[in-house]
This record gives sequence, structure tokens and C-alpha cells, in this order.
Amino acid sequence: MKRKITKGNVFKDIGFTDAEAIALAMRVDLAVEIENNNQEHAIVQYNLGVMYDHGEGVPQNDKSAVKWYTLAAEQGYALAQGNLGFMYEKGYGVPQNDKTAVKWYTLAAEQGDAKAQYNLCVMHDHGEGVPQDDKTAVKWWTLAAEQGNADAQFNLGVMYDNGEGVPQDYKTALKWWTLAAEQGNAKAQFNLGLMYENGDGVPQDDESAVKWYTLAAVQGDAKAQYNLCVMYAQRRGFSSTQVNLDALDT
Repeated sequence: MKRKITKGNVFKDIGFTDAEAIALAMRVDLAVEIENNNQEHAIVQYNLGVMYDHGEGVPQNDKSAVKWYTLAAEQGYALAQGNLGFMYEKGYGVPQNDKTAVKWYTLAAEQGDAKAQYNLCVMHDHGEGVPQDDKTAVKWWTLAAEQGNADAQFNLGVMYDNGEGVPQDYKTALKWWTLAAEQGNAKAQFNLGLMYENGDGVPQDDESAVKWYTLAAVQGDAKAQYNLCVMYAQRRGFSSTQVNLDALDT
């Protein structure tokens, strides 16, 4: 699953245009480089990194983005640490280095950054930059999931469903997939459909299966579309649920 870089622009959040933001940032450029132990400077450094990363107000430049993210990250600014981890993971503006990516993700994750926690889980789950470790992956996925990260909630459900890093527990898998599905995660919606169709962790319920398959199917999930068509052909779960199957054509 795609890992997303944490992005943000504090200047824009308080109403500055790109031009105004870059002018403001450049006014403190020299001061930032000389005195880099100031939290306000860290915010400026981070935003300069975002601007170079996006090409907002300046030409896009990964190396300059890394420079400013690094200055802010070294002062403990979590958003910069998360972005810097992503740059190292992908090799944008720096040589690709999973171990360094893990370092920066960990520092951001320990400050509660949910996207860094999610990315760190994936690194531990895949054994990228660290030994593969399901228990550690579950730890970080839980922290991210508890903050409402739908992808983390989905993956945590998978871990409980498969018994990876935790004892197998269908009811807990159901809990996390439900939270992810309610946020529109199609894979979680499909998995909920399976659980209700098969009665895994819940009483068997065709109508609930149709409900969740439908939500996943309209997002283009091919497996949900197939299962929904099978249930329709068998006239299962459609007694009070109306579905326009033509809307599922892709």
C-alpha cells in the first residue's frame, strides 16, 4: 500500500500566498542558518523544505528540500522528521537509505506523528532498514490506528485476522476493519463483507455482507464486485437492500 509523505504549509494555514511565504522565509534565511535552536526557526525551515519539495514559490529542488527538512528535523520538529524519513526511503535528494529513513520515522513516530508511525510499521513489517518484526509493526500500527489512520486500522485488522504479531482474534480484526471501512477504506469494506458472509467473528448476516460489498464495489474493488454479483444471483441479502448493479460497471 502506498505510503504518503506528511505535507503541510504553516504559512498557507495562516493566510500567506506562496510569494508572501517565500519572501517571509527568505527574510530569516541567514538568521535561521546561524541560530538554528529556535522553534520558530524550525517551523520556517520546515516550510522552506515543503516549498522546495513542492516547487511552491521556488523551483522544485529535492536537495534543497532535504537541506531545510534536516535543519528542522535536527531541532526535533516532527513533521520535518517524517518528511526527511520519506526522502531517505525514496532516495529523493539524497542516496536511498532505509536505515536512515527508519531513524527519522522513529523520531517523528515517538512524538505521535501518525503518518510516520504508519510508515515505520511498514518498514518493520517488510524488514526494510530493520529486521522484520511483526510485533513491532503491530505496536506502531496500533498507535497510528488509535489516531484514526484508516490504512493503519486496515493493516492492524489484517494482523489480528492472520495472527501475525498478536494472537489471532477475529473480533478485534472486525473492530479495526469496521473503523477503517467507516472512513471509506475499500479493502476493509471488502473484508467486512467476507466476515459477515462467512460468519467469522460475527453472526452470519447476508444483508450486512451485501452492504459492505456494495460500498467496496462502487469504489472499483473487483473482488467485491464479483462476490456481490454471486450473492445477487443467489438472491442472498437483497430482500431489503436495493443495488443497481449497472453502477458497478468499470
